[in-house]
Amino acid sequence: MSIKMLAVDLYRATQQVEKLEKRLAAANAAEQSQLKTELTLAQKELKILRKMMDGEKETGTSRNKYATRTKFR
Repeated sequence: MSIKMLAVDLYRATQQVEKLEKRLAAANAAEQSQLKTELTLAQKELKILRKMMDGEKETGTSRNKYATRTKFR
């Protein structure tokens, strides 16, 4: 993914999180649980995109699963 497209996605995700936060603040009790779920997912997506922009890697938990198969003995 190019930096430009990543920046556009990051901007879009930031706007989505801000929009959901505003809607959550103004929502009634019935809508809050659904909005909290949507907000949590949007925040996770934003966090991933920020890490990508910063060049950070995800944790190696998925790699550790196969680590014993790749080690030479």
